[in-house]
Amino acid sequence: PEIKQGVQRGPGKMQNLTQSLNKAQMLEQIVSSKKQEEEKKRGLDKRTPAQVAYEKMQEKRQMERILKKASKTHKQRVEDFNRHLDTLTEHYDIPKVSWTK
Repeated sequence: PEIKQGVQRGPGKMQNLTQSLNKAQMLEQIVSSKKQEEEKKRGLDKRTPAQVAYEKMQEKRQMERILKKASKTHKQRVEDFNRHLDTLTEHYDIPKVSWTK
């Protein structure tokens, strides 16, 4: 098989677009289901307003962490890590240990 020049390998722009749309839809569904649960619990809720606000912030931070991790592919993470390793000094290299030199 011939390899054509200029042909992009890997996920295309449309696939990346659909992934981001799917993430947004999942986030909306999670948020809407949480709101429905909160409305049901309001009658039975014994928490103070500060406790409610604290838990909301915890959930928000957790969602941000999840979306941040989901935004990069494994390949992008490996490339970033390799760039980071390239910037380190030789001090971090594994020393050569040999019995015979």
